[in-house]
Amino acid sequence: MKKFDTSITIQRPIEEVFATVIDFDRIPTWRSGLIEATVTSEGPLQVGTTYRYNIKAMGRTIETTGQIDVYEPPAFYAWKATSGPFPMSGSIKCEATTEGTRVTDTLEADPGGFFKLAEPLLMKGQQGQMERELKQLKDLLEGNNS
Repeated sequence: MKKFDTSITIQRPIEEVFATVIDFDRIPTWRSGLIEATVTSEGPLQVGTTYRYNIKAMGRTIETTGQIDVYEPPAFYAWKATSGPFPMSGSIKCEATTEGTRVTDTLEADPGGFFKLAEPLLMKGQQGQMERELKQLKDLLEGNNS
């Protein structure tokens, strides 16, 4: 498995940042290629909540399902894919700082199948994509339009 981490500081309170990163209606506004994010289980978000992502990648629309494995608002949540093109899991950690909230996004992935051929390209671009996504999240929450 390949592991990627990236962090950014957002000048907003931790509760607001966490509420945005876990809001499935808003996730597509800052996650690249994500067309739709839908909670597929009943009830409030918690450990065991299931979801579906429709992602546009490499000219294809890919459906991935997953579940929340750890849910500790407003500081941390972790997820894992339960179906999709390859095994992956990740987390988002929020830490209150004097400047606002430090957000750390982590992804672990092991491309296989069709994606195994493109693994070097996928892996090379993943760190940059994660950095761009956190910048989009920062712009969204801080009201920057650039």
